[in-house]
Amino acid sequence: MVSIEEAQGVILQHTARLPMEEVPLVEGLGRVLARDILSPFDVPLTDNSAMDGYAFSFHFVHGDRLPVSGFLAAGHPQFDAVPPGCAVKIMTGAPIPPGCDTVVPIEETESLAGEIRLTAGPRQGSHIRRRGEDVKASEQVVAQGKIVRPQEIAMLASLGMTTMPVFAKPTAAILATGDELLPLGQTPHPGQIVNSNSIAIAAQLKEAGATPVDFGIAPDDFEATKRAIREALATADLLITTGGVSVGDKDYVKVAIEELGGRILFWKVNMKPGKPVAFAVLDRKPIFALPGNPVAAMVGFELFVRPALLKMRGCSRVMRPVIKARLQEPLANKGERPTLVRALVSFQEDEPRVAVAGNQGSANILSMVRSNGLLKLPPAVALAAGDVAEVILLDGGREGQG
Repeated sequence: MVSIEEAQGVILQHTARLPMEEVPLVEGLGRVLARDILSPFDVPLTDNSAMDGYAFSFHFVHGDRLPVSGFLAAGHPQFDAVPPGCAVKIMTGAPIPPGCDTVVPIEETESLAGEIRLTAGPRQGSHIRRRGEDVKASEQVVAQGKIVRPQEIAMLASLGMTTMPVFAKPTAAILATGDELLPLGQTPHPGQIVNSNSIAIAAQLKEAGATPVDFGIAPDDFEATKRAIREALATADLLITTGGVSVGDKDYVKVAIEELGGRILFWKVNMKPGKPVAFAVLDRKPIFALPGNPVAAMVGFELFVRPALLKMRGCSRVMRPVIKARLQEPLANKGERPTLVRALVSFQEDEPRVAVAGNQGSANILSMVRSNGLLKLPPAVALAAGDVAEVILLDGGREGQG
């Protein structure tokens, strides 16, 4: 039996980043940039006006009146030099013409016949955006490994790009196992369970930036399980199974993987919930065999599948953030395994506080609904209210950024 950290290390060691592909800018939202982006030119390309106003040379201002010698709109070619002592009316974004070093807003002038009167004292160099003040030519504007947001898309668009290089999006096959499982929408009878695992895993996959493909439910039959695993893995970058991985008479997943030529890299992790987790590689593709209990499956996904997906996507950080929070109630672990307690983190006077989020049974999904973190409770420990514990944050979107 391996520790959580050892299991994560094995998984990341046997998980490869997916290849690069070019996608249209908007389709790159939420994807991970596959190479550094350097600006091909200065932004802006030339000194330009930051205001609708009047441009002139500060050195030649004598008094408060200036004759107006022309008009310069944005998007027009470079204007001729402005005669000393004159001003030119200029629109926002228009290039600063030769002979000018200052702009005053229209609001600080009074328009007269053929001239303007300055109603406020101008400051030399004011209201001019300087060439390259946003970005210099050859400057790195977005780094490889960055998760693309709307602001990165805006930056690349301003450089004239129409596509961006991103790492491919992982496709993950989901296979539930067990005769007791029913598809969604059916009413269970005693001894039957609605297959919530597959839809929960699909949601976790989408939240982690992967594409889920549901391969349904495999019955408790060895040949059927083996066939379903082979078919599912053939169409995806990785496979996630739920159930059938413990030591029951009809737990066929682990043996089926081995018969197909897969290599089990670990089985059983020293944790609660989710001890019967297996990780294997078949045809160079990772297989995650998660427990059948819903909470154990979701926790296993968070700890083991999610980091692998983020690595495959090209993220530079793959682990959820961990914080220290003060317990709001006593908490004990009498067992011999580290326990991941579904917990609710809140902030009081800017200090994180944490409380247990309901019943901790591995089949109690409501505790996951009420939680936003997993409190790491070591074995054989008793903590008092006010003690500090480590909590893995499940919400907040603080990870994955480069």
